[in-house]
Amino acid sequence: MNPITKNVLNDNKGKLFVVATPIGNLEDFSPRAQKVLSSVSVILAEDTRHSKRLTNHFGIITRLKSCHEHNEAERVEWVIQQLEQGLDIALISDAGTPLISDPGFVLVRALREHGHAIVAIPGPSAVIAALSIAGLPTDRFLFDGFLPAKSVARCKQLEEYQHQARTVVLFESSHRIEASLSDFQEVLGEHRSLVVAREISKQYETVLSGSIAEVLKAVKNDSQQTRGEFVMMLEGVPQVAKGAVEVTTLLSELLDDLPVKKAAIIVAKMTGWRKNDVYDLALKLKNEA
Repeated sequence: MNPITKNVLNDNKGKLFVVATPIGNLEDFSPRAQKVLSSVSVILAEDTRHSKRLTNHFGIITRLKSCHEHNEAERVEWVIQQLEQGLDIALISDAGTPLISDPGFVLVRALREHGHAIVAIPGPSAVIAALSIAGLPTDRFLFDGFLPAKSVARCKQLEEYQHQARTVVLFESSHRIEASLSDFQEVLGEHRSLVVAREISKQYETVLSGSIAEVLKAVKNDSQQTRGEFVMMLEGVPQVAKGAVEVTTLLSELLDDLPVKKAAIIVAKMTGWRKNDVYDLALKLKNEA
């Protein structure tokens, strides 16, 4: 792999456009995304039958070609040939932003290794949309995709979140949502805060929030809450803040060898203090020194 690869947008080679598509409401499909899909030579789609409904709705007549987890590696050489000929290609998934728990990583990495330009066409993302309405801390979060299908493996992964300080974001399917919530309660207890966003931007969008026990009860009492697509967001465990004396001592040691900003970031992570507060203290110590 080249140590440095650049997006060269004005050469004679084609570009790969990674295009986000609606996760529900078709009005979320940006004019730029529509323009790109109409102008490229071919659209690589996770499921061509599914994506055909989208392109037909917007009058896009560009040819669709499959690119999914089972054939993605085989598509790489063909895509490189097209780009070498100066043809532009778009990559889409069934919904949302490609590569986020969807195919595309193998292709994008290979093209970057070969020095081809890759352009993001931003748009809908279930992860970001769910976080924006959850009411949980979003300055730091951990996205772990789909939980394992089997309960034993699922519980083992949930154990990793017992002391996790960041908000944890997970996907879940309709036929496993209730079982997953039961495992949440068994492994993490009843009282941890949890938000479950269902069918974001669709007609039956709902957001359940409360303790794990409260969310599980709501799902059990309403069969509608087991239908659709889910984003589960688990609140992080508050970190015990260290005292001012200890923070000052840590900063004093680190400032001998590190810049103020770097030292402040490290100490904030170690102590649970707000980064801005630690940074202000670090500046004060640096000036006094």
